[in-house]
Amino acid sequence: MGNPLVQVDPGLYIWTIFTFLVLVFLLKRFAWAPLLKALDERQKTIAAAVDDARQAREQLERAQQDAGKVLTQARADAEDLLIRARADADRFRQDLKEKAVADAANITKEAERQIQRETAKAVDQIRREAVDLSVAIASKLIRREIKATDQDALLNEALREIGRPSQ
Repeated sequence: MGNPLVQVDPGLYIWTIFTFLVLVFLLKRFAWAPLLKALDERQKTIAAAVDDARQAREQLERAQQDAGKVLTQARADAEDLLIRARADADRFRQDLKEKAVADAANITKEAERQIQRETAKAVDQIRREAVDLSVAIASKLIRREIKATDQDALLNEALREIGRPSQ
């Protein structure tokens, strides 16, 4: 006969089919089910990770937009603050300038008043000396000594004639 591997044996077929079916049942029960379950869980995990990544990307985009808005607002606020600071500095400079001009005007007016007072004192002093000199000359002319009370009376009279009240 020929090769036993090529010969048809119905018992071998039955045992091969039976072994195959038992193996399929065992694989289905102990290997494929856990394997499919693991693949399904893996697919869910990957889907969840993709969803989390999408949410994280959206949050990042929102955060970047918010940061851009905050940065724009901060720049605008800084510009406003700079403008106000410059305006305050200009106003302060103008106030100082006006104060300096006013102080200079006050100093000038006070100096003019001081000059007027000193001039009035000098004129008064000159008048008194002129009166004293006149009295001395008149005293020598009439050859008599004039007393202090007479001198004061003559001085007051001379001042009235000049137009200034005595002090």
